[in-house]
Amino acid sequence: MNIHPIRTKADYKRALREVSAYFDDEPEPGSEDGDRFEILATLVEAYESKHFPIEAPDPIEAIRFRMEQGGLTVKDLVPSIGQPNRVYEVLNRKRGLTLEMIRNLHRNLGIPAESLIGA
Repeated sequence: MNIHPIRTKADYKRALREVSAYFDDEPEPGSEDGDRFEILATLVEAYESKHFPIEAPDPIEAIRFRMEQGGLTVKDLVPSIGQPNRVYEVLNRKRGLTLEMIRNLHRNLGIPAESLIGA
C-alpha cells in the first residue's frame, strides 16, 4: 500500500491530492482502494485536527447564529432565557447564561449544549 505518516505540509498536500481523487468515485469499502481511501482520510483528519484545530464557538455567537439561521427574534428566546430585557442582557454580555438557560436553549432551540457551555 505504501502509505506514510503525514509529517509536513508537503506530505499533507500529497495526501489531500490522493484522497480527493476518491471523492468523485468512492471505492467499495473493504477493497484495496477502499482501505487506502479510509487510511488516507484518517491520516488527513488527524493532521488537520493537530494543525488546524477548530475552537468551540462562543456561547453568545452560537445563540446569534441560531437566531440568524432560524429567523428568530428576541421574542423567540423569551421561553428559553426569560423576559426580553434579560434576553438583551445575555445577548449584550451583561448577564451570563445560567444552567437553566443552557438547558432551555438546548431543548427549545436545538443549540448544542457544548456550544453554550463554552470553554
